[in-house]
Amino acid sequence: MVLYHLVCPAKYRRVVFTDGVDKELREICMEIAKRYEIRFLDIGVDDDHVHFLIQSVPTYSPTRIVQTIKSITAREIFRKVPSVKKQLWGGKFWTKG
Repeated sequence: MVLYHLVCPAKYRRVVFTDGVDKELREICMEIAKRYEIRFLDIGVDDDHVHFLIQSVPTYSPTRIVQTIKSITAREIFRKVPSVKKQLWGGKFWTKG
């Protein structure tokens, strides 16, 4: 198993991680962990970014892990918390990179 520490800022560094978004994000991550060989050891949420401590198998590249997490969490948060989409007018949840 390999450990990764990812820091993912919200698009435009907007303050979008309210308690409701934090709760949804954690639930989404637990669903990701069930479907993929990605284990979330810790999720630290700040106002405008998230720290993920992740454990995964060496066959998953870091790029694949980040793409999986960012795409699924963005889609599901926009679906479950529509007010976030209004704050992030460009239609993207996470910054690039």
